[in-house]
Amino acid sequence: MPTLAAQIERAFAAEQANPTVPRSRADIPQSYEAIGSEWLTDVLCQDVPEAAITGCSLGPADDGTNNRRRIFITYNEAGRRAGLPASVFCKSTQGLANRLMLGHSGGVLCEVTFWNVARHLLDIEAPTARFASYDPVSYNSIVLLDDLGSEATFCSEGTQVDRNFVEQQLALLARLHGRFFQAPELNGALAVLPDWVQRFRNLMGFHLEESCEAGVRAAESFLPPSLFARRADIWPTTLRSLDVLRDLPKTLCHGDVHLKNWYVRKDGTVGLSDWGVSHIGHWSRDLAYTMATSLTVENRRAWERDMIAYYLDQLEARGVAKVTFDEAFLRYRQSLPTAFAFWTLTLKPTPDFPDMQPAATARTFIERMAWAIDDLDVLGSV
Repeated sequence: MPTLAAQIERAFAAEQANPTVPRSRADIPQSYEAIGSEWLTDVLCQDVPEAAITGCSLGPADDGTNNRRRIFITYNEAGRRAGLPASVFCKSTQGLANRLMLGHSGGVLCEVTFWNVARHLLDIEAPTARFASYDPVSYNSIVLLDDLGSEATFCSEGTQVDRNFVEQQLALLARLHGRFFQAPELNGALAVLPDWVQRFRNLMGFHLEESCEAGVRAAESFLPPSLFARRADIWPTTLRSLDVLRDLPKTLCHGDVHLKNWYVRKDGTVGLSDWGVSHIGHWSRDLAYTMATSLTVENRRAWERDMIAYYLDQLEARGVAKVTFDEAFLRYRQSLPTAFAFWTLTLKPTPDFPDMQPAATARTFIERMAWAIDDLDVLGSV
């Protein structure tokens, strides 16, 4: 791991000392400010040779795990006639901290691979990427997505999720998981993706255990008292859950299906964005993570079994051999600890895991997952 960090740091320093202007799709911009009409024309107008971009402007910076920004674009007449996008939503790793985090964890590789290899094979509501690329030396990367803009509303921890909404979520997951369940692409074009155990352990080099345990202590006031009393068991259970799920049948998973990564189009269709944690793994983690963050504690308790059964029916309809409810429910329970870890680490920002989520969001999701872990005796399930 130190070797990769040194490689990224050297490449970043070289870029800073000798900045370049991106001109073709073979180039990855070192900053949004460096992007101009020439590069955008080569990236966005490939299928309309007579089209050209005549100007562009940047929206406000939005930096977190990724460096995010909108680019607003004007075209010549040919570009306008072709209906090329007036704006794109961009995700990049232009900052050194972003590259170190997403290079080590596999986030850069996973996201670019999803857009370039898997997206066009899926019949789901998700954004469309116009361009996705990364440099395996510097881990500079950029993804240009169609800008959903006013066409969709992204969810938040306050979004009211009814049964129709969660059924749409689970139907989408079943289409994703069914399409790639033990599919040949897992050993072909998608073989570069890490499995879930590797993906999670990649984060452990960033003091993940310490961050998660600090988050649990900080959450005492809104955790179930019985779970907080057993807080010393949470991290060992998390590690055991990796071993329990390691050898189960594999598919392509999203990996970060918390409620804020879902959106709703104007016609009510539910979609899923932000594929930077995509990986090869068992479907149960996406299922558990979705339900435990999307549903209030009361609704999860009331609908949980029905929704798991609904997902299994959808998965079977996609060609996956029938899975018994008892088997699915056990795997659902065993998949909750690593989802919980993804959020306890956000509650106490550290240099390794900076302030990535609003405190209100973290509290809501941690509380919902904690009650699921307590209600379902997850600490005893592995």
